[in-house]
Amino acid sequence: MTAKKSSTVHAKRVGPNLNPNLSRVLLRPFHPTTEDIARRIVLRAMALPDEEVAQLLEQVLGEFEDRHDQVKQLLRNRFMKVRHYLADPRELSPERQALIGSYFTHEYSPEAAALFNPSIVPHPDQSELPRGALRFILSLRATGEGHISSITFRTGAVSAQHRITITPPVPFVTEPVRVPNAAYEKALFAGKLQEAGVQNDFCRRVLDQLPEAFNLDDLYLVLTAERQQTDPADATADRAVRGILLLAESNYEVHFAPSSKVSQRVLFPSTASQRNGIEDARFVRFQNDDGSVTYYATYTAYDGKITLPQLLETPDFVHFKFSTLNGPAVQNKGMALFPRKINGHYAMISRQDDENILLMFSDNLHFWQTPEVILSPAQPWEFIKIGNCGSPIETDAGWLVLSHGVGAMRKYCLGAFLLDLNDPRRVIGRLREPLLSPNEAEREGYVPNVVYTCGALLHGRELIIPYAMSDYATSFATVSLSELLAAME
Repeated sequence: MTAKKSSTVHAKRVGPNLNPNLSRVLLRPFHPTTEDIARRIVLRAMALPDEEVAQLLEQVLGEFEDRHDQVKQLLRNRFMKVRHYLADPRELSPERQALIGSYFTHEYSPEAAALFNPSIVPHPDQSELPRGALRFILSLRATGEGHISSITFRTGAVSAQHRITITPPVPFVTEPVRVPNAAYEKALFAGKLQEAGVQNDFCRRVLDQLPEAFNLDDLYLVLTAERQQTDPADATADRAVRGILLLAESNYEVHFAPSSKVSQRVLFPSTASQRNGIEDARFVRFQNDDGSVTYYATYTAYDGKITLPQLLETPDFVHFKFSTLNGPAVQNKGMALFPRKINGHYAMISRQDDENILLMFSDNLHFWQTPEVILSPAQPWEFIKIGNCGSPIETDAGWLVLSHGVGAMRKYCLGAFLLDLNDPRRVIGRLREPLLSPNEAEREGYVPNVVYTCGALLHGRELIIPYAMSDYATSFATVSLSELLAAME
């Protein structure tokens, strides 16, 4: 008997293209190689007469004021971080503060090398749109000097006819401010310590002294007092202190000015685990049990040696919370959260073994334990490995998941498969042929022969797919949902 063959479907490339924008630059801290050099820089600036200080600051502002918002205030803020190098504690003029700050500041172009691996979700604000249109937020992996990756954003809209437009980004980019004294839940913190293997008598004594909700200042006070009461030679106490502080500093909150534009905001690495990048954020609009919405993103934290899946959440793309994920299943790349609970449990799709697609459930968003393989490489274009390309999308037919397959010559193509709505362990449909493969115009880039996405969007019966071209730039493709489902085996 001849096997039934599925029809072939290909996504249609529609654009527009987004290329790295070198003119969008951040003002970031500059750190001299030693503290002695830093002190000498301050001494030299302090020796300048007031008139020369004013002239030099005018030069700095003249060169950089049109490239950033509120440059003088940013430079003064930077001065406050280095004022401990001053030998003379007297109050300095705002001009001298800003000038000293300028010697400890530099520009960084987050998009200098690439703008790729997009993820797309509906914008929280859908007001004042033409009938049938949808506004979206596009997150992108921006890579600059040193191959450091951050998250940047664009906004745009899909018309009723599925035409995609991108709102021109504002010229300035800014980083968020760390939320001071953000609260920690003691029970969650204790569980993360235990999962991380940082749990001993010292940890228990510290936790016993903390309230059910505590902040970083509370933690520092208790840690300091408890360490003073412990044998100075106790190495286990030192390891516990380091582990507790590392966990606390890896779970933090930031916020942008609400008046800032979405395209102005950049989430730049700011912890040890992210030192070399916040990579491949997969955003999803998550429907909570009470009907409210939270935007979550799983991303990969990279410190230059180790990659770790982590979690990002925001209600509005103004306030963001970074959290560690814990449990034996938290490894490798490509974890993506389902957009709602399934049978009362959180669900995540992933690739822990660097080859197959796995599925796992959890009662706690922060802890993941037992993944099971649901899909393995089957076609030649995916013989090396397969992985998800963003969170599953709910349709009447099932959970639609975009995938990537890696084949000969490490060529990446996009595919798709379908999971049962009530039991996503059941694969009920799968494309035999790629949905999108790199064409001749897309083969050249930072990583050649790759098309890749971190999430698509369903608009009516049309699937909107933002995708990266060879880890360099980003474009868009669309495909009819009906045709896509019909092409699946």
